[in-house]
Amino acid sequence: MALAVNCPFEVPEPYCWDESFRVVYDNLDTEHTNIFKAIFECAKEPSSAAKLKGLVDVTVDHFTDEEGMMEKAKYADLAAHRTIHNEFVAKIKGLSTPLSDEVVTFAKKWLVNHIKGTDFKYKGKL
Repeated sequence: MALAVNCPFEVPEPYCWDESFRVVYDNLDTEHTNIFKAIFECAKEPSSAAKLKGLVDVTVDHFTDEEGMMEKAKYADLAAHRTIHNEFVAKIKGLSTPLSDEVVTFAKKWLVNHIKGTDFKYKGKL
């Protein structure tokens, strides 16, 4: 499984959501915060299948909500955005514990890049 991700944005350390990730929709910002927390928990306990399941669950729930808002707003890039979501979900659902440092780094970079590089494009459009 290819885990490289080009991330031109700074990955926060400690790994947590901050105002620089704000997409201006409170529900989505809260959900993004929860994904940050879930990745952080996976990094802290890479052998925990429960932490990995938690990451999958909060991610899938968030993507469902975000895509629902996009559908209601008739967001033009929904199809491409959904494809990106589906690819990430397939990758994290295919993981098993213990998680390697490479996997954790991939997830951290992916989320930062996705929010700032992709999600920011829908600001003010949903």
